Amino acid sequence: MSSKGSVVLALSGGLDTSCNLVWLKEQGYDVIAYLANIGQKEDVEEARKKVLKLGAKKVFTEDVSRELEEVFIWPAGPSSVLGEDRYLLGTCLEARPCIAHKQVEIAQREGAKYVSHDATGKGNDRIWLENLWRMDENPMHISYEAGILENPRNQAPPGLYTKTQDPVKAPNMPDILEIKFEKGVPVKVTNVKDGTTHQNSLELFMYLNEVADKHGVGLVDIVEGHFIGMKFRGIYETPEGTTLYHSSLRH
Repeated sequence: MSSKGSVVLALSGGLDTSCNLVWLKEQGYDVIAYLANIGQKEDVEEARKKVLKLGAKKVFTEDVSRELEEVFIWPAGPSSVLGEDRYLLGTCLEARPCIAHKQVEIAQREGAKYVSHDATGKGNDRIWLENLWRMDENPMHISYEAGILENPRNQAPPGLYTKTQDPVKAPNMPDILEIKFEKGVPVKVTNVKDGTTHQNSLELFMYLNEVADKHGVGLVDIVEGHFIGMKFRGIYETPEGTTLYHSSLRH
């Protein structure tokens, strides 16, 4: 079969995107795999080896974590974009556009005619193979759904939360933070209690995550609607984003 041309496939190395890679090859495309490092905990190198075995022509691993933070997360914070008026959008608003931006750059650089992904629109992907739950993570945010979480009567299992302390275990004494904004963007954070100060954007971001995590800030557990009309349960952790969002409301 003659090649239909090159396609840049954004993928994680998980089940969905791995199947997508094989399917594109079967359709006659040369697949250039693109693995974005947005600060997630997955082993990017292991994913790279996997997609090469599946037949990718090339593999690009791009670290876009700083771009995600400075170009997408910071501007989105004060914009008050909430899902169900409850939780900050962390994947479709920030991570996916950031990944797509670099994907198009690679396609232009490699002369690829097409780009491909398997990111679904909000709410049209209600059939999954996971037994326990499904999760989606980036440095700002993590979400959990499906599996045992589908039943609202089931409490979140021990050890589920990865970005926020269980509120039951959070300290009783508060940390008091002063956050300086310029044109809606945080430029400095100071812990009034111990004098810790951060102005570097990445350090500021990580420090807010650390402090908010310790106090269980940014945890939302709700039943919400999906695009196709179904209801489902979602658990969201966004410690740094929640801190900045509420701080910006007072700014």
